[in-house]
Formats: sequence, structure tokens, C-alpha cells
Amino acid sequence: MEMINVMINGLPGHVAQKMARFAIKDDRFNIIPFSLTGQDIEEKTFTIDHMVFELVRPDARDEKTAHILSLFPFFICIDYTHPSAVNANALYYVRNQIPFVMGTTGGDRKQLEETVKKASVPAVISPNMAKQIVGFQAMMEYAAKTFPGLFKGYALQVTESHQKGKADSSGTARAMVGYFQKLGVDFDTDRIQMVRDPDIQEKEWGIPKQYLDGHGWHTYTLTAEDGSALFEFKHNVNGRDIYVSGTFDAVLFLKNKLDNPDGDRKLYTMIDVLTGK
Repeated sequence: MEMINVMINGLPGHVAQKMARFAIKDDRFNIIPFSLTGQDIEEKTFTIDHMVFELVRPDARDEKTAHILSLFPFFICIDYTHPSAVNANALYYVRNQIPFVMGTTGGDRKQLEETVKKASVPAVISPNMAKQIVGFQAMMEYAAKTFPGLFKGYALQVTESHQKGKADSSGTARAMVGYFQKLGVDFDTDRIQMVRDPDIQEKEWGIPKQYLDGHGWHTYTLTAEDGSALFEFKHNVNGRDIYVSGTFDAVLFLKNKLDNPDGDRKLYTMIDVLTGK
């Protein structure tokens, strides 16, 4: 199997670091030594396992892109940057005809989807790259379509805990709220309870100390109007390893779509990756 050139964007962010550390050792991928980063990042390079990445800030990336493309005419980008960069990065990829896997949450998601649908290259976009959680979401989507209004009259409480540096509410939690709305629950995403305080996370939630800087604990609680019934859905993830294999599967899926185009379709999700369609 020919190695796929991959550019991991978001260094020195923790998730991008994790992706790079695993990808460097994966013989399916050739990691190129560049990474898009934020304008506020002062470092010019970042080293992982003896590999030096040149960090490319927004004010330099248009000029640098020509150089990167001269060295690597084809590559797939993995985007784990910052919510504020989602839409600008998507426009950058589309403008330069670079296929990409977007694991970053936040931004204007409708605009993001429209950008990709009009593009000449495909992309996989998902607020969560963990295959097991995506599968759980698929089950919830099935329930929402098959049993609309099932939980009508129930009260919903959504609490999610992530590392202190996570700037926005969980994209997975927002997606789950959408399913519960179709199931008849009156609830808006602005009512999601976000926990970002490490002291509360450790002492009240019981999150292991070593994972305070990288975790995702979610609880969705449904309570009947008269209090006679309670349903609870929960998924707790410590660390970031769970996101790696899903992201890499998305890269392989995207390469297959580039080799075997699916008509004019350009936008794919992790559910498409799981089903292989």
C-alpha cells in the first residue's frame, strides 16, 4: 500500500500532538513537516519524536502553501486547530484544493458544510472522531427518526466536562441535543452545562488527575414530568487515544473517495466512514 502524505494542523495543540505522535509510527502515512497554527503562537517550530515541524501562522500560510505544494503535490490535511479557525481553514483547504478531515469543533457548521459541498475536493467533517461515540450517535439518530416524540414532556439535563483549555461547548453534546429535540424534548444547546474547572472535575466528578488536561465526560439525563421515570445516557472518555484510530480511518476513507469519486458528492461524516459508503 502506497503511503499517504498527511499534514497535521493544530500543533502545538494537544490533540494535534497526539495525532502526530501516532502517525509518525504508522507506516500507512508519510507525515509532512509543516503544521498550520494560530496567529498567537510564537514558536516557529515544534518537535515530536525527533521530527521537526515548521509552524505556519495565518499571516504566512498563503505564501508558504506554494512551497509546501511544490514539495508535496498531494496530501490530506487533518485539522485539530481552534474553533475560531474552523471556517477560515475550510476556505483555505478548498481554495488550494486540499482534501481534509476536520475534527475541530465550533465555528459556523452550516457555512462549513456549504463550503465543502461547493468544493472540488472531498472532506470528512465530524464533531467527534471516536468511532464508538459516533456509533452511539448513529443509534440516537435512528431513534430520533424512527420514534419522533418518544420523550415528549420529559425534562433534559446535559452536563459535559472537558479540559480547561477547551473553548467551546462539546460538538457531540450539541449534536445529541438535536436528536433529543426530535425525540420531543424541549431543550436548547445554550442550556448545556459546561464544566472546565479542574478542581470540580477531580473532587466532584471523580475524573482521574492524570486526565484533567484531556478528557470528555458526558451525561444526558431525561426525567419524566411527574418524576416517576428517569433515563440516563453517559459516555466518559479519558485521554485522546480514542480519537486517533477514527481520524486515521477517515483519512483512508477520504483517499478511497479521491481514487473512486462518488459522483459530485464532497461532504462526508464519520458515519459514512463507519459504514464505508
